[in-house]
Amino acid sequence: MKIYIAGPFFNEEEIRNVEYVEKLLTKKGIPFFSPMRYTVEDEEPDTMAWARKIFEIDRAGMDECDRVLILYYGNYSDTGTAWECGYAYAVGKPVILVHVEGKDSNLMMHCGCHSNITLAELADYDLEAMPVYDYSGKML
Repeated sequence: MKIYIAGPFFNEEEIRNVEYVEKLLTKKGIPFFSPMRYTVEDEEPDTMAWARKIFEIDRAGMDECDRVLILYYGNYSDTGTAWECGYAYAVGKPVILVHVEGKDSNLMMHCGCHSNITLAELADYDLEAMPVYDYSGKML
């Protein structure tokens, strides 16, 4: 089993949360692909060539993984992360939606996922058996 870690990493909190998930998966002995760890050095940043390479690296990373774990910040959602959720759903990869702040959720996100848990619940969540937990908070 290999897990793709989807989620924004544009500020210190988001980076800290991705690092937390990476450490947790490492401790559990579960291999993962973390887009935050991949860069494109042979293209100028913020060009279409650079963007296409990052897109292909991330999509290929998702294709290699068995499950997708999404760090989700409620209705505020990074559009790239939302795309990753939709892609995973479309290709039949189980998605675990990890509600980081738990304030609200867009129904397209929580209904398109196998299970909905909080960041605090992730440490004890069985990523092999993947029990189903429905979302029960505020829906948008």
